[in-house]
Amino acid sequence: MPTDSNFKRLPANAAAEVVIWVEGKPLKARAGESVAAAVLAAGLGPTRTTPVSASPRAPYCMMGVCFECLMEIDGQENTQGCMTTVAEGMQVQFQRGIRNVPEVEDNA
Repeated sequence: MPTDSNFKRLPANAAAEVVIWVEGKPLKARAGESVAAAVLAAGLGPTRTTPVSASPRAPYCMMGVCFECLMEIDGQENTQGCMTTVAEGMQVQFQRGIRNVPEVEDNA
């Protein structure tokens, strides 16, 4: 699944490493970075496919605007990977196709 990635981290720093699980495989990530950054740095992807045409998508804006980085993180579908900080043992699955949108209770 790894691909050639043009996404590069800044030079090495003293950040601790954490291990997250992506598609059932361990991935070393830097503490404090986003899930999207860890996945891109590892050359993994695409991280989701579109619901209608199954077109591949991957993180793009890295600031929470485009929603191309949606992944299932720790069982929560439709989570923005670029806005989620890695944590030890985190479970990440790529989203393929349509996902459920939770119903909102009307408290009126």
